[in-house]
Amino acid sequence: MDEHTRDDSVGPPAAGAPTGWRCRDERWEHETLRRAVVHGVRLYNSGAYHEAHDCLEAEWYNYGRGSTESAFLHGMVQVAAGAYKHADFENDDGMRSLFETALRYLHGVPADYYGVDVLAVKTTLTNAQTEPTLLDEWRIPLDSTHPTARPQDYSYAEDLD
Repeated sequence: MDEHTRDDSVGPPAAGAPTGWRCRDERWEHETLRRAVVHGVRLYNSGAYHEAHDCLEAEWYNYGRGSTESAFLHGMVQVAAGAYKHADFENDDGMRSLFETALRYLHGVPADYYGVDVLAVKTTLTNAQTEPTLLDEWRIPLDSTHPTARPQDYSYAEDLD
């Protein structure tokens, strides 16, 4: 674990042992990545796409090019940006372009990365290419649930500025 990605306040997964969770150490390989993912997914699932994007993008800068962490976070940033284009601007061509990029970044990322059901994300991105309205009710699965934002998630995003 890199010191700059440590955060002792980040707890274990709600269920299972997803990629990124170190069972023997009882901690995440990159705790700040998990923290950003939890906040970002909750915000996304509440329709706060811009804030979700910001949470994930800020963490993305902690990782070098070519790493799985970077690819995952870059892909998830594109997911949030695409949903924002669809929901706030009704720009489905922009959404499609961002989702195509997201799919490239998410290719090869483990299916359960840091608790995110990456396979479900990729499936939805693929299907939304032809049916964008699928996004209107879709929520990102995290630890086999679909959590929504709490006040602390919005505070986390605000504090990134």
